[in-house]
Amino acid sequence: MSTLFTPHTVRSLTIPNRIWMAAMCQYSAAPEGETVGAPTDWHFVHLAARATGGIGLIITEATAVSPEGRISPYDLGIWNDTQVDAFRRITAFLKTQGTVPGIQLAHAGRKGSTERTWVDRGRQISPDEPYGWQPVGPSAVPFSESSTTPDELDEEQIAEIVRQFADGARRALAAGFEVAEIHGAHGYLIHQFLSPHSNRRTDRYGGSFEGRTRFALDVVEAVRAVWPQELPVFFRISATDWLTENPADDREGWTTDDSVRFAKELQARGVDLMDISTGGIAPDARIESGPGYQVPFAERIRTEAGMPVAAVGLITEPAQAQEIIGSGRADAVLLGRELLRNPYWARQAADRLGGEVAAPVQYHRA
Repeated sequence: MSTLFTPHTVRSLTIPNRIWMAAMCQYSAAPEGETVGAPTDWHFVHLAARATGGIGLIITEATAVSPEGRISPYDLGIWNDTQVDAFRRITAFLKTQGTVPGIQLAHAGRKGSTERTWVDRGRQISPDEPYGWQPVGPSAVPFSESSTTPDELDEEQIAEIVRQFADGARRALAAGFEVAEIHGAHGYLIHQFLSPHSNRRTDRYGGSFEGRTRFALDVVEAVRAVWPQELPVFFRISATDWLTENPADDREGWTTDDSVRFAKELQARGVDLMDISTGGIAPDARIESGPGYQVPFAERIRTEAGMPVAAVGLITEPAQAQEIIGSGRADAVLLGRELLRNPYWARQAADRLGGEVAAPVQYHRA
């Protein structure tokens, strides 16, 4: 049988195959009222369809640990009990299909208060507009020339956000999730602290590698402290900012060398797997994309840091996914847009490669 369809055990949790669904924002939650940030019927159908399609692990979209931590006013949240109750329906159904439910705990930082991607190209909503708020960041450095300048967080505010991540993890557990992924990629708050492109601080949360990684490690330790020891914690990272390592760009940024070094720090603090993406800190970074273009970053971190990894980035063909797993370049593949196009990709891949994934008995005639 193709290794793509073999189980992956991490701590006491066994994920039935290596085809996983990456977090993808749907911008479909209520922006205000009693159900703000809570998943709706849309989220249920969206996630349930991929579970019936045979996906081994489904990670929710970036789920904010506070109202100000949302990317858009329409994002999911995990800061109150109404949201917990709404998530339980989804996690319970995923488990009936043999799919492991995972949540991505997130804070958008300076990239918060933005429109949905299909409205005004996802422009940033100013604090004085309806549904807008004042974004925050490690430094008062905006994402782009047209973005709102964030307020620089002080150490008391940093500590409060760390507590919010821990509280979000507690609620996620109560909601039935079995994997907690910390979002440290794509230019959001944790990544903003990691990268010298966005972190201009001179206190203990800036400057050196140790300073810039301190906030991320504080969050990891806080989440790991409240998350059961028998269940895994993942960390999503942008392995490179595509700045320092680009000969045509003289701006300073987070590098692959930094990611390898950081992976060892994460592993020492109980992170079980890294979800390897790239970019997102600078809107004009030159990204060399193509089929599987981010897989080499995952492979390097897995090889040099000894950290289990999941690979992402234009993985669209079953044979391509099988090569990534079979050759040992990654422990799993995380599919994104391909699963938006085809919720039944895993079942079809199993048919093509001679593997097997769980399918509802109602579909056995197919």
